[in-house]
Amino acid sequence: MLKLVQVSQAYGSREVVKNLSFNLLPGQIGCLLGPSGCGKTTVLRCIAGFEPVAAGHIEIGNETVSSPARLTPPEKRQIGMVFQDYALFPHLTVADNIAFGLGALGREDRQRRVDALLALTGLLETANKYPHQLSGGQQQRVALARALAPRPRLLLMDEPFSNLDVELRERLSLEVRDILRREGMTALIVTHDQNEAFALADVVGVMHEGTIQQWDTPYNLYHRPSNRFVADFVGQGVFLPGMVLNNEMVEIELGVLHGMIPTDCEATGCEHCVHDCYVDVLLRPDDIVHDDESLLLAEVEHKAFRGAEFLYTLKLPSGARALSLVPSHHDHAIGEKIGIKLAVDHVVAYRRADADTHRIGGSIIRRQ
Repeated sequence: MLKLVQVSQAYGSREVVKNLSFNLLPGQIGCLLGPSGCGKTTVLRCIAGFEPVAAGHIEIGNETVSSPARLTPPEKRQIGMVFQDYALFPHLTVADNIAFGLGALGREDRQRRVDALLALTGLLETANKYPHQLSGGQQQRVALARALAPRPRLLLMDEPFSNLDVELRERLSLEVRDILRREGMTALIVTHDQNEAFALADVVGVMHEGTIQQWDTPYNLYHRPSNRFVADFVGQGVFLPGMVLNNEMVEIELGVLHGMIPTDCEATGCEHCVHDCYVDVLLRPDDIVHDDESLLLAEVEHKAFRGAEFLYTLKLPSGARALSLVPSHHDHAIGEKIGIKLAVDHVVAYRRADADTHRIGGSIIRRQ
């Protein structure tokens, strides 16, 4: 339904999108995730037709709509758009806002479509209200219903929840996903919030400096990040130094981890990671489990209460820090030492920048 091939865009001499490619299948929900200034909104504007492309091309439904030689106007692309500020018409009721793009339909068909969307989005009781009489969440759903009304081929959403509080944002992201599913809509969302991305999208592209670093499922982004930027940006975690024992084992201060070890050694000139290669190993908070029976102890340096869980910052014997999610009935004091054990299902490791010096458990090992 949507295909970008080697798309680039620049503002003057500043290239903000660089050789970017990805595609969405019909009915698939995708997301561009990244920090401010990474180029994700520019990509959305290029897809919508608000910006030309400097190189490459964009296809919607197997039709080329953007290339250096062609720019199909936005209104000819059959795209629905939900803007960051919703852009509702203040002088129109909810029902009239939704009906705005349905002028080509007869009166009865138009009313049926509006009624169906009011029911789908839970807005039946607000049909005759005006935008200023609605909550932020209701306004967001009106904007979504208005964009869906003409049955576009593709829906684009630009930071759709950024004006809402955290709790409402999480709830609405699930509601929106359900609405899109019921409409069978292909959609692309832009956000800097990974919780939104993971709740909404089937596939997510992590962007950095105008490029997609990894286009993958939320699960793989978290557990199998393709490079260090993705590992740092997605989720929480810390890097601990380790030494490769073989291509299925790496040793860190807390023990030996088993599993295929994805590394970026090839990018640094090393054909394969072999015995004695020094790496940084990513540990997520769920990789370290509290275990009262364990002889391996760590000191609670900080804790953040999250209702069902504590997020503990732990000081290891070497002085390194690690994170651990612990059920909240295990309420330990700062300074207390607790037993821990490893529960690592996915080993994620990257070659150390200083590959000739390594430290495990406080001891420095130098390559001979």
